[in-house]
Amino acid sequence: MNNVNGSMVSLLCASRIGSMTSGMSGAVAVQKSSLSKLQSLNGLFAVYKKQGPTSADVLNKLKEKLLQEAGEKQTNPRKRKKQALKMGHGGTLDSAASGVLVVGVGNGTKMLTTMLTGSKKYTAIGELGKATDTLDATGTIIQEKSYEHVTRKDMEEKLKKFIGEIMQVPPLYSALKRDGQRLSALLKKGQEVEAKPARAVTVYHLSLQEFSPPLFTLNIECGGGFYVRSLVDDLGRELSSCAHVKELIRTKQGQFTLEEHALREEQWTFENIAHALQATPSEPTVQPHAEPCPASRTQEDGEEQQGNDQGS
Repeated sequence: MNNVNGSMVSLLCASRIGSMTSGMSGAVAVQKSSLSKLQSLNGLFAVYKKQGPTSADVLNKLKEKLLQEAGEKQTNPRKRKKQALKMGHGGTLDSAASGVLVVGVGNGTKMLTTMLTGSKKYTAIGELGKATDTLDATGTIIQEKSYEHVTRKDMEEKLKKFIGEIMQVPPLYSALKRDGQRLSALLKKGQEVEAKPARAVTVYHLSLQEFSPPLFTLNIECGGGFYVRSLVDDLGRELSSCAHVKELIRTKQGQFTLEEHALREEQWTFENIAHALQATPSEPTVQPHAEPCPASRTQEDGEEQQGNDQGS
């Protein structure tokens, strides 16, 4: 009798162990299946970048959420020796700016440069009477001048000078580099930095949306390599005053628009991204004579872009 009971116990234990092993194998299979589905994503889509994080931060958060959804435990993209998910972004937005950030996944990372050679659109709020060292609201005020003499008509007239192909000097505080180091990083270390030479950039459309001194709002459509910060700074000088960018939103990048395509953080799921990829046009909308941003190469795994294409 004892032998029978012992055999039954052994069978029960074996059955439970078998069930547990089967369950674990099933879970691993599901995890691998989910990861495989994630790795099957190829193409471009757009996300919304809020004010605060860098573009690299946004990319890493996106990868982390997707890998967690797939059941991957190791989700720090900066520490993975071999990336389980290939992803990059093109057209960096500074931390102080918000709006459309285009992301490439899988083979889509190879499409970023060619797909982002079209125009970009921005809505910028500027402030007259104050100039900062960074040309935006994150910097230190270095000059204050009167602005009461500036009228809406004056500003609209001066804006005409900045339409078409113009020469523009990039801001000192930018991701542009000297000897492999960012100009902004060198400045923060107290080193002297010379301004980069003026370069040709293209402005397709520029209009004054609102004028409530000292604040004003501009709508801008431009090609690659254009800086809205430089535009607002130059505009202030033209008006015998000074100005800086108070807020900047990128509303369009390539064919991706803020209203129609940019996925909010709560929408960063496999299903939503797969759907967004399916809706991606096969051919980019390229503005005639638009030149690609010199820094629009694919950015992957927390790497921040070499140059700045967000214009702030």
